[in-house]
Amino acid sequence: MKRNLNDLLYFVTVARESSFTRAAAQLGVTQPALSQAISALEERMQIRLLTRTTRSVSPTSAGERLLLAIGNRIDEIEAELDMLTELRDKPAGRVRITCGPDVLHSTLLPKLSPLLREYPDINIEFDANHGFRDIVADRFDAGVRLGDTIDKDMIAVPIGPKLRMAAVAAPDYFSRYPIPNTPHELTQHLCINQRMVRSGGLYVWDFDQDGGDLNVRVSGQLIFNTSVHIVDAALAGLGIAFLPEEEFGKHIEDGRLIRVLEPWCKPFPGYYLYYPSRKQPSPAFSLVVEALRVG
Repeated sequence: MKRNLNDLLYFVTVARESSFTRAAAQLGVTQPALSQAISALEERMQIRLLTRTTRSVSPTSAGERLLLAIGNRIDEIEAELDMLTELRDKPAGRVRITCGPDVLHSTLLPKLSPLLREYPDINIEFDANHGFRDIVADRFDAGVRLGDTIDKDMIAVPIGPKLRMAAVAAPDYFSRYPIPNTPHELTQHLCINQRMVRSGGLYVWDFDQDGGDLNVRVSGQLIFNTSVHIVDAALAGLGIAFLPEEEFGKHIEDGRLIRVLEPWCKPFPGYYLYYPSRKQPSPAFSLVVEALRVG
């Protein structure tokens, strides 16, 4: 039986993505062509590999067995092909990174822009979201998180300075409400809450109290799951916001936002690039790491 390695790659991608649409986008082929290739593979093997419904795609028991047998081998082949770029004059290949939208804007793009200009054959795909992705299961080369949230079995590379939280509100808000002198007084204020994507709960504001932690649950009229809209609401005088100070940009310096409770906000570990310790880095990935690393 003649086997087409592309069809096997197509099958693995569909099975992992649980979607013909997402798999086709990742592979750079049309959805009808992808569906036809999978059907042809199933016909040659004379066995159903995928269960298709109107809403999802999942491997059959035979498909699960095939995925377990060849999935890692295809990954190894792709990794070896990436490693062969060492023999080129300039490294090439794709690097996939999952990260938050804010650090992508503030850190990753500025640091990686010179690298992309110098190495035109390096491609970087960013997955910008507020949730935590499993970089191994979702086949990312690396992720970006705050230093104290990274699993111990990962290699973590600092890519930015320490951060500080900032509690701020617009002058208009403080013309109507007194400035809080301690975090406890926040319970008497309108605060702009943040819904955490991963846990689904509201973010508990965390302050420092003589070397220890002081957690305050705040309330208000607004809840967002995106920091840019929290900043907009604060600028509109709708309450006190609490985010890493860099996310307020120059609004504090320019007086559009007034910072409060600053002594209660101590520095904490900033953003790190992390990836599996067992990963053999390609030349392109190594260049990305070095471009992001803090000296």
